Amino acid sequence: MHYPQSLRFGRFHMAAETASNSREKAILSACSKSSRNSNRSCTRLQYSSMCWLVAVWALLVALGCLPPSVCGLPEGGGNYPVGKFPFLMPKVVPYKPELYLCTPVKVDYTKSYYIVGFEPNATMATAHHMLLYGCGQPGSESAVWNCGEMSGGSEDSGSPCGSGAASQIIYAWARDAPKLELPEGVGFKVGKDSPIQYIVLQVHYAHIDKFKDGTTSDDSGIFIHYTTKPLSKQAGVILLGTAGYIPPMATEHMETLCDIQEDKVIYPFAYRTHTHSLGRVVSGYRIRKDESGADQWTLLGKRDPLTPQMFYPVESRDPIRKNDRLAARCTMESNRTRITRIGATNEDEMCNFYLMYYVENDEPLHMKYCFSNGPPLFRWSNRETELNHIPDYDASHL
Repeated sequence: MHYPQSLRFGRFHMAAETASNSREKAILSACSKSSRNSNRSCTRLQYSSMCWLVAVWALLVALGCLPPSVCGLPEGGGNYPVGKFPFLMPKVVPYKPELYLCTPVKVDYTKSYYIVGFEPNATMATAHHMLLYGCGQPGSESAVWNCGEMSGGSEDSGSPCGSGAASQIIYAWARDAPKLELPEGVGFKVGKDSPIQYIVLQVHYAHIDKFKDGTTSDDSGIFIHYTTKPLSKQAGVILLGTAGYIPPMATEHMETLCDIQEDKVIYPFAYRTHTHSLGRVVSGYRIRKDESGADQWTLLGKRDPLTPQMFYPVESRDPIRKNDRLAARCTMESNRTRITRIGATNEDEMCNFYLMYYVENDEPLHMKYCFSNGPPLFRWSNRETELNHIPDYDASHL
């Protein structure tokens, strides 16, 4: 993997904690320069030195020589100042197809931040998709590591989040989707007392033709819009998905179902669909039984997954409560003469329905993921699901 050893995340973390006197003098020297240039827009961060930059920035602000507004506060948006943090790949050179790379940033643990928007810096010609994970710990101490299911070999590898640590998806992008701004007063809480102490960017490079000469590098990523103003509406995401496989030359329904068992009220506001090339329709529903025991299926969202995979407004913003159920279906059409399994590469498939929501004066759901075994083992029609009035036609047609 083409990045210098000096970019290793662990070293910069250590450097931030053991700064020498000479380095502190350099900071003080920068102090006088920054005060003379406080009206200029901030320069691009060296993304690989995340922890060191956090330490330097905090010290400059503490010394009173660098106002927080220098780096984009306020930028506009709602009734509070909004900053923009460029979270990009540190000039990586992907070296093999179907490569997943991750890079982390440590959130300042002394403050609470609220992420209110996401601005992609990528094209589908380079990145197959990108995910932002909120983690208690990153999956590696490196600045960049191989974080795909097919990882292995001599290079650094691991999951996006550390084993046993808090893990949740905050944002997902694919197929040239545009930026996303959350509703007024809604934000993902990170830092301080949040379980999210690190944010990890994952980029899937399905094709690497433009990188074969070894000199072209990539800085795909996301500009994170944030505020330090406390927000009463905390955002969350629940991902519905399946395992299973698609038979050759067949149309298959990949379905999942989960019960909301937490005593919370969640307010859905956006959804996103994701499959690879075989997906035709992805639909998601809230299910609630009426007094007679009949299932009332309320459509949350339905899309052709091969259109831009952005977050779209939900069809119904009615609150979801304890004992409601969430369900999703991916309708897949295969003209392949082989079985297609759920997996990480573009030759495999995925069936994902993301639901973005907020809670008011409460914490988001502990449940972040809802996966089924998929076909042929799991279907909505299985007796154990106890579902009725299944919208079989509507769930698979636009």
